[in-house]
Amino acid sequence: MSPELRYTAMLMEPLVVIDLNWVGHPRAIATALLHSENSVALIDPGPASCIATLRQQLGVHGLKVSDLNAILLTHIHLDHAGATGTLVRENPRLRVYVHENGAPHMNDPSKLLNSAARLYGDTMQYLFGEFLPLPTQNLQVLRGKESVTLGGRKLQVLYTPGHANHHVTYFDPQEGTAFVGDTAGISVNGHPFILPATPPPDISLELWDTSLDAIASLHPRRLFLTHFSFSDHPEEHIAHYRERLHHWGGRSASILASGLDEAGCIQKFSEEVAADAAKYLTPAELAHYSFAAALNLSWLGLARYHKKRAEGASAARTH
Repeated sequence: MSPELRYTAMLMEPLVVIDLNWVGHPRAIATALLHSENSVALIDPGPASCIATLRQQLGVHGLKVSDLNAILLTHIHLDHAGATGTLVRENPRLRVYVHENGAPHMNDPSKLLNSAARLYGDTMQYLFGEFLPLPTQNLQVLRGKESVTLGGRKLQVLYTPGHANHHVTYFDPQEGTAFVGDTAGISVNGHPFILPATPPPDISLELWDTSLDAIASLHPRRLFLTHFSFSDHPEEHIAHYRERLHHWGGRSASILASGLDEAGCIQKFSEEVAADAAKYLTPAELAHYSFAAALNLSWLGLARYHKKRAEGASAARTH
């Protein structure tokens, strides 16, 4: 580390929240900038569509992409990990930490991008930009239960599926902060209303419960949500989130059983979520949450979850 960068690091807070102003929407996607001694890292750098904002915000803190040492990914969805390949191309020294189930898709993202294109269609490039592949040598594969050392800071790694089968949480015991990605939902700056994000293809409410238990067992002082920033009351947050997640599970099962076609199911689900959210949010806040959450995708993820469970139960009965 150069003397100038060392001096910059001394002046920085150990953890800085960077608002990536996703496609002109502030407080939608946050990345966490961590520094400790000779290490500077990002947790979930966001999509490549936000690269210009990320560079500008790094510059505010006297940093460049070339000063980064590591990227820690909670999971590989485009809004969390999309910029990673672009950053590695600019800084080939970057170590990228990712769960073993997600690592192959960072190396060859073709299947991930084909799946995302079916969901986002013509808006994908605008929303997320390029998703460049990573060289194998940059990948540091995680399984959970290990730790990641960043200078004088050591983060514990938990495997936390539910939202995705390759999702991990990073816990900083020194600061008491759990970086939970999408495992604890969407809540802007600690707002008490928490919106789940349940996109296809890997939603599992059973695994999600186990992951929430694992995070709670750490007794964190605060949670860092990619969407968006800190929640300072983790115990209450997790309890309220679990309740709403299971409410969504029950309502989506009822809607599926109603006999509506897919478009009707999505409309019914979105109307019910909006009516619930309107009890807690202003119209402007509701519009913001709805944009960040993509409710149609949340419906598709829950519908897939219920259908897979039904298929599994049917297969079990025939054996």
